Amino acid sequence: MSERTEGDKTFGVDPLGGGTRSFSGIRTLFRLPPARDLDEIDGAHFAAIGLPFDTGTSYRAGARFGPSALRHVSNLIRPYNPALDVSLGDILTGFDLGDAPVTSGNAEASLESMAEAVSRVTEKGILPIGLGGDHTVSLSMLRAVARRYGPVSLLHFDSHPDTWDSLYGERYNHGTPFRRALEENLIDPKGSVQLGIRGSMMDREVLDYTLDAGITMVPAVRMLEMSAEEVSSIVADVVGSSPLFVSFDVDFLDPAFAPGTGTPEIGGPTTAQALSYIRALDLSGLVGVDVVEVLPASDSSDMTALAAVTILHEILCLYARSLP
Repeated sequence: MSERTEGDKTFGVDPLGGGTRSFSGIRTLFRLPPARDLDEIDGAHFAAIGLPFDTGTSYRAGARFGPSALRHVSNLIRPYNPALDVSLGDILTGFDLGDAPVTSGNAEASLESMAEAVSRVTEKGILPIGLGGDHTVSLSMLRAVARRYGPVSLLHFDSHPDTWDSLYGERYNHGTPFRRALEENLIDPKGSVQLGIRGSMMDREVLDYTLDAGITMVPAVRMLEMSAEEVSSIVADVVGSSPLFVSFDVDFLDPAFAPGTGTPEIGGPTTAQALSYIRALDLSGLVGVDVVEVLPASDSSDMTALAAVTILHEILCLYARSLP
């Protein structure tokens, strides 16, 4: 890893958020060191990459600005997590690689360029952290992860299954990424779980397709009656020791707690409940994660972006705790 000045050190060197850098310097996720040369990230545990694509949306657009909103509000996140008794700065090293190139209006070209950018991270054995963008971008993440690990288990937090065959006649958008992922053999359906599903649908086809494929679905109405330990037990039984990709759509949360998203659905969990679900998980097999569908223009006081980066911080803390 390249040598850096004291002011540029964060995870694993100088505690995240320490010193006078809090409101100065390049705005990166969790104030991570920025990197453009991939040789700089050799030996790192993870690397964040923005995926600013949102022309796969079906209702409100604007999630292309999600990566910058996540970086902005992550300035508030400090390294030590008292709930998990984990200090990321003592365990992990990470970098922010900036944003992958996208072609607005062209989902297939964007998916290809984003997958290529993420693959440069995965081929080094480094955990990729995707900052969406609408949920279309998860297909690019899965393509990159599967190139290294083969079909992976999916843990999907969302109010929608995102397994439609098409939306408005288009096959590549935020309602179809996991249908395409199944078709491309990127995920193992029998090792995959969807949590929080509750949105209305045009008909039963998407629900039947998802269940028939073998994906375990825990609808919100059932999940909200369960303890975090009961939810994590289902996940553990289904995922086992398989390589795991986690995709967190902020519309998993009730819009009272996350208004800044493109397709909000009422009847979801609170942020406190979401944290409890996350903290009960075993993420020792984690090989990739994304956080998607933050729409800053519809947000209020950055509360949706804050929820998203806090969830991401929790996931990283759990990952750090699982390392030998």
